[in-house]
Amino acid sequence: MTGTLINVATVLLGTAIGLLLRKGIPERMRDTVMQGQGLCVVLIGLTGAFQTTSAIGVIICMVVGSLLGAWIDIERRLGDLGASIENRVSGSKADGSLAKGFVSASLLFCVGSMAIVGSLEDGLSGDATTLIAKSVLDGVSAIFFASSMGVGVGLSAVAVLLYQGAITLMASWVGPFLSDAVINEMSAVGGLLIAGIGLNMIYDQKRIPVGNMLPAIFMPILYVPYLAPLMP
Repeated sequence: MTGTLINVATVLLGTAIGLLLRKGIPERMRDTVMQGQGLCVVLIGLTGAFQTTSAIGVIICMVVGSLLGAWIDIERRLGDLGASIENRVSGSKADGSLAKGFVSASLLFCVGSMAIVGSLEDGLSGDATTLIAKSVLDGVSAIFFASSMGVGVGLSAVAVLLYQGAITLMASWVGPFLSDAVINEMSAVGGLLIAGIGLNMIYDQKRIPVGNMLPAIFMPILYVPYLAPLMP
């Protein structure tokens, strides 16, 4: 839960700073900072991916997991979920109020691949690196959001705590039943997905559908015990 608690703290801190900067922040500054953070996310992701002991295994897990995710169309479903919630709020009297800031920020911080992968890593191996990186990103985003939407952005810290905390706890319960080799390969695949998220932050015009690749992080559960022994 360490990563999630840090994430909650940075959202609250970012909101407080944003409230002090209600006159707004230039877009060029926001874009430059976010792209710089994107480079850092790529580095963190690749560092995790290089821990694999089987590049072939990572490839197989990515291919099978991506096919499954694309068939389910996870990316679109996550987008539809976010749009549905946002439309409900914007179509109500809550538009422009505390509720809109809460919902908009919660969607940004929770409905994404980094929250899922980072929480899984934190629960499975106790590695909070990804969530700490996400915390920095969310803190910066909270500054921009709060400067325009107000204190409602800070309330999204509750959503972050419940959502990421639940995933982390579930992963920690399952973790003892998985071997070290399986967890290591899940972390490697997760690192590759994190690198994809970083690239999306840098090149926003042509996005990698990381959401559709999420099932890949679970593929080592089958690959390591059944296919890995057959590989040369």
